[in-house]
Amino acid sequence: MSADALKTTPLQDLHRELGARMVPFAGYEMPVHYPGGILAEHRWCRESAALFDVSHMGQVRLAGADAAAALESLVPCDIVDLAPGRQRYALFTNAAGGILDDLMVTRAPHDGVDALLLVVNAARRDADLAHLTTHLGGRCLVQPLPDRALLALQGPKAVQALARLNPAPAALTFMSGGRFTLAVGGGVESFVTRSGYTGEDGFEISVPAEAAVAVARALLAQPEVRPAGLGARDTLRLEAGLCLYGHDIDERTTPVEAGLAWAIQKVRRPGGARAGHYPGAEVIALQLERGATFRRVGLTGLERIPVREGAVLQDRRGHRLGRVTSGTTSPTLGVPIAMGYVSVEHAQPNAEIWADVRGKPQPLRVTPLPFVPHRYHRG
Repeated sequence: MSADALKTTPLQDLHRELGARMVPFAGYEMPVHYPGGILAEHRWCRESAALFDVSHMGQVRLAGADAAAALESLVPCDIVDLAPGRQRYALFTNAAGGILDDLMVTRAPHDGVDALLLVVNAARRDADLAHLTTHLGGRCLVQPLPDRALLALQGPKAVQALARLNPAPAALTFMSGGRFTLAVGGGVESFVTRSGYTGEDGFEISVPAEAAVAVARALLAQPEVRPAGLGARDTLRLEAGLCLYGHDIDERTTPVEAGLAWAIQKVRRPGGARAGHYPGAEVIALQLERGATFRRVGLTGLERIPVREGAVLQDRRGHRLGRVTSGTTSPTLGVPIAMGYVSVEHAQPNAEIWADVRGKPQPLRVTPLPFVPHRYHRG
C-alpha cells in the first residue's frame, strides 16, 4: 500500500515526535522502533515498563442476554461460564477446524446489560466483524468500536506507573479487567485488562481515541516507562512462545496442531456439557482424541545463525519435516530461537532437527515453550 493509503492511529503525530521509524503493518502506518532501537526497547520491557500503541487492533462489543451463548457458537471456548470481569483467550474456527483468528474476550456487563469486549487482530478486523455480524447479528448487538484506542503498558514496573494515574488496577490479576477513571486532564474513562502479548506482567488500556495522546503522554512521563514499537513486540512475544496470526497460526492450522488445545475448556470438549456446536467441531474433537499429525514446537539454534520464517525443517538425511513460522535471535538468551511445525514423531523435547538456511543445514533442538518464563501476575 502507498503511504497515502495507510491508516493511522490516534498516536501518529506522537510517534513522529518521538522519532519513530514508521512502517506499513496490517494496513496501518505503525512504529517499528524508536531511536534507541529494538534491542533496547526489548530489554527495557523486560526490566521496567514499555508502552506500545496497539490501536490498530480491532475492538468490538457484543451486547445482550444471548451474547455469550452466541459467541460460543463460533469458538471452541467456554464463554457462557466466563465470570464478569474475567478475560479469556479464544479462537474463531472454520468448518475444517482451521483458525480464522485468535482474540481476547472479556465479560464486561454495563448498566445492567450483559456484554463482551473483544480484541481481534488488525489484519483480520474487517473479516472478523463481517463474520460476527453475519452469524450473530440476529442474536445480539455487534458493535465495532472505532472510536477507541488501545495502549499496552508491559513490564514488571507497569503496575507502578499505572498506579499513579489510578491505583485500583493494581488489584487486578492476570486475565481480568474493569472500568477505571485515569487521572489525566479532567479524568479519562478507560477499560483496563491485566494482560498482554509480551510474557511480562502488564495492562492493555482501552480509552476514547480523542484522549489517547494525553494518556500516552501521562504514562511516558513516568520514570519507568519508555515507548516501544512492533519490532520489540515481536521479539518479546516470540520469547514468550505466543502465536502471531498469519504466521504461526492461520486457516490451515487447527488449535490442536498449534498447541492451543489448552484454550478449549473441558465443558466444550467431547463429553462436556456444551461440547461441539461450533465450526470444525468434529475435526477438532477427533484430533483431541487421537492427536494431530503435525505440531507447533519451539526450536533453539545450536549455532549462531538465526533461522527465519519460511525455512524448511529437515531430518539428518534431508527429508522434509515441516517449516519455520517465526524466528529471531533472542535478545534475552543470546541464541537463535524459532517456532515451526514438524511431524509429531519429531516434536519431542530435545529432538535435533535441521533448518535449510540458504542451502546450508543449521542444527536446532526442539525446546519446550516458552523460551523465557512468563511473569504474569496471578495474585
